[in-house]
Amino acid sequence: MIDDRTEFVGRNILITGGLGFIGSHLAIKLVELGAHVTLVDAMVPDYGGNLFNIEPVKDKVIVNFCDIRDANAMNYLVKGKDYIFHLAGQVCHVMSLTNPFPDIDINIKGTAIVMEACKRHNPEAKVIYTGTRGQYGSSVKLPVSEDAPTNPKGIYEISNLTAEKIIKVYCDVHGIDCVLLRLTNTYGPRAQMKHSRYGVVNWFVRLAIDDETIKVFGDGQILRDFLFVDDCVEALLMSAVCQPAVGKIFNVGIDKPTKIVELAETIVRVAGSGRWEFAPFTPERKAQEPGDFYSDISKIRRVVGWQPKTSLEEGLRRTIEYYRRYKDNYW
Repeated sequence: MIDDRTEFVGRNILITGGLGFIGSHLAIKLVELGAHVTLVDAMVPDYGGNLFNIEPVKDKVIVNFCDIRDANAMNYLVKGKDYIFHLAGQVCHVMSLTNPFPDIDINIKGTAIVMEACKRHNPEAKVIYTGTRGQYGSSVKLPVSEDAPTNPKGIYEISNLTAEKIIKVYCDVHGIDCVLLRLTNTYGPRAQMKHSRYGVVNWFVRLAIDDETIKVFGDGQILRDFLFVDDCVEALLMSAVCQPAVGKIFNVGIDKPTKIVELAETIVRVAGSGRWEFAPFTPERKAQEPGDFYSDISKIRRVVGWQPKTSLEEGLRRTIEYYRRYKDNYW
């Protein structure tokens, strides 16, 4: 739990990508903690922005439908904010294989616009950025620490790494406090469920709920760490208020990995519906498959005091319950 839960009372917060999966969970939690929350979302089709995501707090947040690439909008919106959680971006590595330009335009140019707005109009803000474990590429040693080489296998991951480095420059050169997080496979309620391009866990959950067959590629022995969204949000909040975290990069994941076949088995068992079967990799997926990956989280545990608390089974149960109740808003 956050050590100083009064830190966010009365604070002005900006969340880019605030109507998306993680952004909406973060917004709900910050409202609970007494913050004044503004959300920015361009509502790009298929990216996960969904007004229903903020249903519990829809009358307690400000929503601005704009794009982080709009410099005039960002110049205005960063003013007076104490914390800026920068979550907006193109987040599909499969899409980046066929069209790299949204990644370059949104993730790189958009991040530069956000940081330049901070430099010019609010250099006192603290920026918390969420990148991806894909920035490492294939793991050289497991678990993967923050000191591991970064050899991304796609434009999406390269664009995240570049955005991270842009923010670090603004921290080191211009004195804008930042915390840089590399998230692992995050799952849970409020993720988009219309297609399979974002997040293997949630897509498997949809197939199970619909009593369909989950395709487990290869032999299912690939290891991954799967992080429940509530634990992810706690990491963002704890990192934001931790002064020793400023300027540092942290993995946010779980150091207890799960085989993909075990994931499929657990989802089918918890859901009580669906089934799974092995399937060969498509050429596209095989080209981007980095192999086993799970995070070394000793650094964030040591510096910030965060560690995940939700078991895979409990996280899946809560996820399945949510989508069974609200599936009409996500299918």
